Amino acid sequence: MTEERPAGGVAPPADPTPAGGLTDVRAARELAEGRGNRDTSAGTRSTADIVRSNLCTLFNAVNVALAALVFTTGSYRNMLFLFVVAANAAIGIFQELRSKRALDRLTILAARPVRVRREGREVEVPADDVVLGDLVLLAHGAQVPCDCLVREGSCLVNESLLTGESRPQAKAPGDTLLSGSFVVSGSVCAQATAVGPDSFAARIGAEAKTAKPVNSQIMATLRFIVRLGTCVLVPVGLALFLRSYLAGGGWSSSVLTTVAAVVGMIPQGLILLTSTVLAVATVRLAERNVLVQQLYCIEALARVDVLCLDKTGTITSGAMTVRELVPVGGTREAALSALAAVMGANAGDANETARAFLSYLEGEGVAAEPAVRAVPFSSERKYSGCVTAGGAYAVGALQFLFPDGAPAGAAPVVAGFPATARVLAVCAVDGFDGDDRPVGAPRLLALAAVADEVRPSAPETLAFFREQGVRLNVISGDDPRTVSAIAAEAGVPDAGSWVDATTLRTPEEVEDAAARYRVFGRVTPQQKRGLVRALQRQGRTVAMTGDGVNDVLALREADCSVAMASGSDAARAVAEIVLVDNDFASMPHVVDEGRRSINNLQRSASLFLVKTVFSMAVGLLCVLFPPYPLLPIQLTLVSVTLTGIPSLVLALEPNRDRVRGSFLANVLSRSVPASAGIVLGLGALVLARGALGFDDAQVSTVATCVVAVLGVALIYAVSRPLNALRRTLLATMAAATVLGITAFGPFFEVAPFSGAMLPFLVLASAAGCALFAVLYKKGGEATDSGRGPYVSFASYLEEREHAHS
Repeated sequence: MTEERPAGGVAPPADPTPAGGLTDVRAARELAEGRGNRDTSAGTRSTADIVRSNLCTLFNAVNVALAALVFTTGSYRNMLFLFVVAANAAIGIFQELRSKRALDRLTILAARPVRVRREGREVEVPADDVVLGDLVLLAHGAQVPCDCLVREGSCLVNESLLTGESRPQAKAPGDTLLSGSFVVSGSVCAQATAVGPDSFAARIGAEAKTAKPVNSQIMATLRFIVRLGTCVLVPVGLALFLRSYLAGGGWSSSVLTTVAAVVGMIPQGLILLTSTVLAVATVRLAERNVLVQQLYCIEALARVDVLCLDKTGTITSGAMTVRELVPVGGTREAALSALAAVMGANAGDANETARAFLSYLEGEGVAAEPAVRAVPFSSERKYSGCVTAGGAYAVGALQFLFPDGAPAGAAPVVAGFPATARVLAVCAVDGFDGDDRPVGAPRLLALAAVADEVRPSAPETLAFFREQGVRLNVISGDDPRTVSAIAAEAGVPDAGSWVDATTLRTPEEVEDAAARYRVFGRVTPQQKRGLVRALQRQGRTVAMTGDGVNDVLALREADCSVAMASGSDAARAVAEIVLVDNDFASMPHVVDEGRRSINNLQRSASLFLVKTVFSMAVGLLCVLFPPYPLLPIQLTLVSVTLTGIPSLVLALEPNRDRVRGSFLANVLSRSVPASAGIVLGLGALVLARGALGFDDAQVSTVATCVVAVLGVALIYAVSRPLNALRRTLLATMAAATVLGITAFGPFFEVAPFSGAMLPFLVLASAAGCALFAVLYKKGGEATDSGRGPYVSFASYLEEREHAHS
């Protein structure tokens, strides 16, 4: 695998721009003809697209069609299920629009005007209005807006957002500047050679612009249920309606009983509950400056067992710090004085290293001696200097100031420095000639170790993931030895197990490296993506953090992607989670929130799937023995009191347990036993209603009560161990159901009890509860052991959904 990157020292363009820059007329023509710098980042979805994707779903279409049928009967109260549909769509639209606005604001705040030379004068234009051939003027701190060729001057640029390489790269006339890199020192005039979608950053970002598929067991389960329900409800619903209508049930009665059966097959409340719980999680995370752009990514992060970290911006802050200053051949005071003089003389063009020295000197309380001449840093010379009344000094790379070899005493000092550090020499010289070269042989005063700063919160954050059994990988474009040393300092286990990715030339080698190593250096954007894919093929759930364009491909491929707000537009756009305050220490809170949401959803979802399972079974039975024993309004009662409210309360409880097993298997192990108990009771009612002499109103009343009794039993089972909140919830919901059946019986079309209704209800409920208890215990034991029909069925579904995606 090779990295897509323009080489330095390329030939000048065939049509070089005049030294005075483009004319305004030509710039306007280039812009009008589409050779501007627009569309350079992966943008957010439009508002119309967000609204359309949340409204135009199979789930919504089925429910609207059913509501239309109920409308024709004039029984409008039986259309209440539409409120669940509307609420679900509203939550989805609100959350996505909220994320879009937040991301767009970050993009606007990051936008800066660009200085260009046109008709011999300097003007500022928006980055989008830079055109092909423009002469772009770049100085310290400027971000390169498009791919350029240096025409005048020299500079150091930081390309870490693009390549992962944190060391500044020297650029001189004839060298290429990549869009998205930053000038850390020096100044240049460069000609724009590739703009907009043709630039390096845009080409990398374009590979990630397509919609990222959602990797969610919950979503896969909901999709399966909606598809299954849709496939079953059409033939079953049609058969139910025809059987009831032809048996003399009439249009209204046949439609209402059929819709009740069909609505019960689709877990409307579960979809709403899932959206609500995940939306609550995003609000809680927003309070911690975490922007969640995709609801279901919270589930993926809760299941993550491999976390791939980008070094720059994640483990390290990107800021340089002075680790040590060791006198060699002079006193510490003389070295500090010389260092202060050089840094003070060149403070106006301070790069990251210079700012680290200035901060260090401030802490030491050293004041700079006034300079009579400043020698600015040059990427060619690799040093800066100054001349003061007391002498001349230089600070720079040891090998450049002493090209013939370091002086005696330097080697042991360098060996004692951290492996993560860059070594700089502080020297006294006799002066500087007209070309700013030192006069005479430099005299070494001290050696300084300067290194990228490990975030103070990184060791504690990484320790959290270690304790949770999450494997940590560090993937960087930097030198693997440096990455390994920084990873070890931050507390990454087995940080000494590293590999140079330039030695990985085949997909098989990448696959093997993904299994063997923990630290990966010199990794190209394509290799980062390959490593994530290799880990996924090994059965891992992978989260990826990053902030640069070089991370975009891997971010898009990961099961859950996390970007820093200070990173590139492309990284923020493709990531599912954005850390607004750029603090990786927020990640444990994200994981905790995910675990609370998913563990509680697994428990609550079983309440909803009970209705789906028993509705399908009883619906099939009623094709032979019509009509269906329940009405939509009666299902609404039990859905609210025994499913909706309890599931919401349980889903918002604290829960930090690690997510284990399949979502569907865990849910089915609870819901199928309760459904079996209800099917037993309702099946007996459907078959015996003629012999018992029950009319349709009495049948639906007994059916409602049987469902209510088994619903209370399931709430009790999933709430164990009981605490004060759960006891209160159980008692309140049972009382609300009884109140709805008795005091509000006419509204819910519940008939008064008479004759054999009560004895039959007691027998049917007792038999159903007994069957539920036996199956619940056996199903839970089989699922906990990783065996049984629920696990097998869930595995089959996950394979089908993965192949479909």
